Amino acid sequence: MSRTAAILLAAGSGKRMQGVVPDKVLATVHGRPVFAYSATAFMESAIADLFVIVYRDRRQMLELAALAPTPSLLVAGGRERQDSVRAALAALPPDIAYVFIHDCARPLVRPEQLVALHKIVRKEGAVVLAHRVTDTIKSLRPEQTARPNAGGTARSSSRKARRSRSCNLTTVDRSRLWGMETPQVFERALIDRGYAAAARRLGAVTDDAATMELIGHPVALLENASPNPKLTRPADFGYVDFLLGQAAEDEG
Repeated sequence: MSRTAAILLAAGSGKRMQGVVPDKVLATVHGRPVFAYSATAFMESAIADLFVIVYRDRRQMLELAALAPTPSLLVAGGRERQDSVRAALAALPPDIAYVFIHDCARPLVRPEQLVALHKIVRKEGAVVLAHRVTDTIKSLRPEQTARPNAGGTARSSSRKARRSRSCNLTTVDRSRLWGMETPQVFERALIDRGYAAAARRLGAVTDDAATMELIGHPVALLENASPNPKLTRPADFGYVDFLLGQAAEDEG
């Protein structure tokens, strides 16, 4: 019988937190550690037969072990996110057929979404939780790409562009744009092939779905109409705390 595994990524360095919290996935938000929200959602969904918890160091491993769903394997992460995913994939037993990959810095994933993703992956082979991009997006001409200055604002690479930056902008059709979230879910054979291809390219992949692009396999999207932000910067904690409070009120 084929089984499903959930890889729960918790090994990120959190550099953009600027030391405000020592560990964002173990920080307390709305009364619980951030990691606990993802663990609970997966347990309530009952979609996973095995969990692989990817940790950063021994201290974090011990704290995550106390919060981990069962049955779990604990695997040391790597320098980059893709190294952590590879280590988790290598630890999976051979009877795992489907793999969820989830960044535990996204605590707002819901059990019903996990169930829906599990159903879709068995038909499509690869599926990602995602949201429509609602901002107006502009692209700069490659020869005059802006770069951030010390104050964090865009600075053009030419004097002409600095005088009239809007002339270099092209509006992107946002009806075709989607923001990728996690979980991202794959047939085990496909994600193994995808990461093998990524290793041959020797380049960074910013999400797991990018490995499907390397092997030419289509990815289904499950639209998420609810906020599912990732804790990245200190200001994100207030927003996530508010959203978790709203979710608790809705359930009550």
